[in-house]
Amino acid sequence: MAERTLYNKVWDKHKVATLPTGQDQLLIGLHLIHEVTTPQAFASLNERKASVRFPHRTFATLDHIIPTENQLNRPFLDQQAELMSKTLEYNVKEHGITFFNSHSGNQGIVHVIGPELGLTKPGMTIACGDSHTSTHGAFGSLGFGIGTSEVALVLETQTLALTPLKVRKIEVTGTLQKGVSAKDVILKIINKCGVKGGIGYAYEFSGAVFDSMSMEERMTVCNMSIEGGARIGYVNPDQTTVDYLVDRKYVPKGESFDQLKHYWQSICSDNDAIYDDVVMIDGSSIEPMVTWGITPGQSIGVNDLLPNTTSKPDDEKQLIESALAHMKFQADTPILDKVIDVVFVGSCTNSRLSDLREAAEIMKNNNVHKDVKMMVVPGSQNVKKEAEKEGLDKIFIEAGADWRDPGCSMCLAMNPDKLEKDQLCASTSNRNFIGRQGSPTGRTLLMSPAMAALAAIHGKVKDIRTFIEI
Repeated sequence: MAERTLYNKVWDKHKVATLPTGQDQLLIGLHLIHEVTTPQAFASLNERKASVRFPHRTFATLDHIIPTENQLNRPFLDQQAELMSKTLEYNVKEHGITFFNSHSGNQGIVHVIGPELGLTKPGMTIACGDSHTSTHGAFGSLGFGIGTSEVALVLETQTLALTPLKVRKIEVTGTLQKGVSAKDVILKIINKCGVKGGIGYAYEFSGAVFDSMSMEERMTVCNMSIEGGARIGYVNPDQTTVDYLVDRKYVPKGESFDQLKHYWQSICSDNDAIYDDVVMIDGSSIEPMVTWGITPGQSIGVNDLLPNTTSKPDDEKQLIESALAHMKFQADTPILDKVIDVVFVGSCTNSRLSDLREAAEIMKNNNVHKDVKMMVVPGSQNVKKEAEKEGLDKIFIEAGADWRDPGCSMCLAMNPDKLEKDQLCASTSNRNFIGRQGSPTGRTLLMSPAMAALAAIHGKVKDIRTFIEI
């Protein structure tokens, strides 16, 4: 088993006991909650007249089901959205939990607001009733996506019973090509290791490519660790991490901050750390990636051909054939120039300010194709405010895109933002599962914000590197 890694150090610091089941009981430092996975959890507490153990360690927001238009108009038109929102509002008030509602100025996608407010810090254990809690590992924390029953346990005990993981080091060396982004890096990693390759593992991302990434880029990669089967993805904290956290709302100042920095340095993986597995990837060989199928692992470089089933084992052959059938694609044809209907820029993967800047830079002085609907959804009220201060909203609106209020939006379509019929969507989100974007016949191509913006202009998939060269 791995030794002296950040994962081992943070796990051991939060371990309360080893249970008879062989699992470890871990203290959870931060609990993030939202409207969708909490109603039953709070109901369980209320039925037993139990209370939230440490309300000051729990923070709530609205994101999954909240509409991205007319958010301040209540009740919401969607009765389920209104009910879930009112239920959360009642529960947080009842239990004394800090709530970032639409009037707070801090509302947004849970995995966007945690870092931007400084709630997320290195060396923490973080839980949320959402699978993409792995996002927070970008700071050198352990982020656990949990289910509703576990949400109730954390609320009541501030602990979780968890099975220790193995640790795989994924080292991406060299320098990325111009136009290749963090989204392409994680799609390449999932393609190489497989959607089930990370089961039982925590992924430690390292190497020159990660050293040069911004915190928002690291969040994009860690966000999609779960799509490769890994429960956790993380990056060791460094000066980039420290610089990001300075003066954040929930980060201590002065001498306390200096003490924290010392702790953050101490939890980094040792130079002689032992890993259960190591994967090496040449960063300079990574191309802009596009998914073509129905899992995030079904991806290719933008200039590659769709796969065929020749010489494939039966189980893989069946998966490829069913994916091609759903996507209405033919084997051995290019993904380049596939005609798209919708473009979605948003989600907890790619809705931060840097993502919007990346897309806006491509959209500047261009127009959304006449046959394409484009939707841009900032990840939080703070992101929206900053984007509007920079004039990014005007770039999108003048190009013909819809500029929305913060929320999960079309990533999972538990709100009015949905695909219709068999529309093909170029999306910056994290999942391309059948039905994920609201239509059982809808189709999704995952790609970076720049690639999505370029697709919006041309109405088809294009290579961002060609655009940059021009």
